[in-house]
Amino acid sequence: MGDTGMKRLLPVLFWSVLAAAFIGPGTVTTCASSGASYGYSLLWALTFSTIATVLLQEAAARLTVTSGRNLGQALRESYRGAKGLGVLLLVVGAIIVGCAAYQAGNILGAAEGARLATGLPAAPLALLWGLLAGALLWVGAPKTVATLLSLTVAVMGICFLVTAVLLRPPVEEVVAGSIVPAFPAGSGLLILGLVGTTVVPYNLFLGSGIAHGQSLSEIRFGISVAVILGGIISMGILVVGAALQGQEFGYEPLGAVLAARLGGWATQFFDWGLFAAGFSSAITAPLAAAITARGLFEDREGPLRWGDRSWRFRAVWMGVLLFGLGFGVAGVRPIPVIILAQAFNGVLLPLAAIFLLWAVNDRRLMGEAGLNGPISNTLMVGVVLVSLVLGVNNVMRAGAAALGLPAPDEKDLFLASGGAAVVLLVPVIRGVLRR
Repeated sequence: MGDTGMKRLLPVLFWSVLAAAFIGPGTVTTCASSGASYGYSLLWALTFSTIATVLLQEAAARLTVTSGRNLGQALRESYRGAKGLGVLLLVVGAIIVGCAAYQAGNILGAAEGARLATGLPAAPLALLWGLLAGALLWVGAPKTVATLLSLTVAVMGICFLVTAVLLRPPVEEVVAGSIVPAFPAGSGLLILGLVGTTVVPYNLFLGSGIAHGQSLSEIRFGISVAVILGGIISMGILVVGAALQGQEFGYEPLGAVLAARLGGWATQFFDWGLFAAGFSSAITAPLAAAITARGLFEDREGPLRWGDRSWRFRAVWMGVLLFGLGFGVAGVRPIPVIILAQAFNGVLLPLAAIFLLWAVNDRRLMGEAGLNGPISNTLMVGVVLVSLVLGVNNVMRAGAAALGLPAPDEKDLFLASGGAAVVLLVPVIRGVLRR
């Protein structure tokens, strides 16, 4: 490979951390479950999510390159006083709670993969992996392990893509499902889960934090290629899951589909790949929560109080880790918890996207050259609007169930949630125009 080819490849490898972060047990579970339940009709949610991830991650990285501040620091400097403290607590609370929700799925996914591979009980395995993740975070050596495990996850993703091709799905249905939005009855939670497992809110802070020293052309090329490849893998998982239509979804039937096309070795590889996806994410999610908290609360001009070995930094990642560990040792069923965790993060997405939209339209941070243009603003507003519609839809659905009301009609529900989302979005747009 020549120098030019290597220069083009390095940004992709650098930003592949984002794809590795969202391809975890949540992606495998939510995508495959969507395919098993609704065939190819929810592929459009992954198309939207992939485009939204590229758009939002580019904006978060551009903020760092242009302003020299990561997203957390930018938010802190934009909102000061009592109001600013309230905003910071809201953001850090939402991100840390979102990381904790992901962590529950990570620990459960890692334990379930190891259980399938070894036959040992899941609860002791969850405790083992949780303690091992904590030890790696304590000594500050998680990156090497996460990288090695991510390679296993990448090979598992290739297995899904190859299997998806070998299944020979009807091309017309796959294309239609990828571009035409459909809302089958009862699919709302899975749609929100597909968005939440791809457009990961804490990844915006993670991506912004690692963008220092990159050029705009490098981040745009690297993010686009890495995230699109991750989205294609997610679509492949959904297509493989569609082969389970008519069966109750589970990891063992999913592994059997892989084995039928690739050979018996694929079942064991899937089991260990599921473990690797969960364990690597069990390291990165607590770390991302602590990095987010540091960006929001560390004073850039004052003494360093949020170092990697400080009690503040460790307290954040420990809290997230213990939350996930509690679910793991409680012996709860992994699949429902994982899907709910992805859906919860889908609800948090509009909050993170709104703050990012405000930040990249702030002239004090971005200067004239780095500000969002009309096209970028239109696309980002569209992402916020769609994510708001999906989030409000599920909140309204949950509210009706809590009050004992009959399930509302799907079309009426989306019309009502769309109207509510527009009302919520109006002050956001006004705020952007005033900046």
